[in-house]
Amino acid sequence: MKYIISLSGGIGSYFTLKRVLEKQDKEDVIAVFCDTLQEDGDLYRFLNDIENKFDLKIIRLSIGKTPFELAYEDNFLYNSRIANCSKKLKSKPFNEWLKANFKEDECILYLGIDWTETHRCEAIRKNYKPYKVEFPMCQNPLISKYEMLEELKNEGIEIPRLYKLGFSHNNCKGCCFKAGIGHFKLLLEKDRITYLEFENKEQLLRKKLNKDVSILKRKGKTFTLRQLRGLIENTPEQLSLFECSDFGGCGCFME
Repeated sequence: MKYIISLSGGIGSYFTLKRVLEKQDKEDVIAVFCDTLQEDGDLYRFLNDIENKFDLKIIRLSIGKTPFELAYEDNFLYNSRIANCSKKLKSKPFNEWLKANFKEDECILYLGIDWTETHRCEAIRKNYKPYKVEFPMCQNPLISKYEMLEELKNEGIEIPRLYKLGFSHNNCKGCCFKAGIGHFKLLLEKDRITYLEFENKEQLLRKKLNKDVSILKRKGKTFTLRQLRGLIENTPEQLSLFECSDFGGCGCFME
């Protein structure tokens, strides 16, 4: 039996790997990372630290495209409601690799969903049938993301940069299409260069499509990252507390 951990580069998947290694022989444990090629540079440092700490080699999968490159191919600006990036860059390559290498009775899959995200478990289990999927971080002892990060420091591994900046996850360099206004507000405040890069890509795709489309919506209308930046820089008081707390979130591996 092989025990396959899907590593996202996040803290939850790190502790999932750790818990599996505490129960299973290391030679039977396989860690897999699906690279969107739009990751924060420090995520790769974190993966290297994981390899060194546990003395294992992470399998890295990639289709060679970024989320925005997929959007260009689809002639559709992904947004907070519809985005194919997690399906095409994560779920599909992982599923294809899995089926090419293991039958359903030869392995168990482990994902880094924690006890605050149990609402995601049923859909993931359903979509990976007949493979068995488990979520060690939904089991006792239950620990918070803050506790995980504190324990990571105690283990001598540096906390990934995005967590230090206040982001709730360590994926896609903080540029998730399904993120909300609050998330992109944080990105502008903490990593202006990355925000401007994403803003420019949104404008280029809008020009290509010749349509008034945007990643975000505000009050039911198109709301571009350029408009959000203008609002934050000039009239931030117009953003409501609700909007500032809208972080949204991707449902990776739910497809």
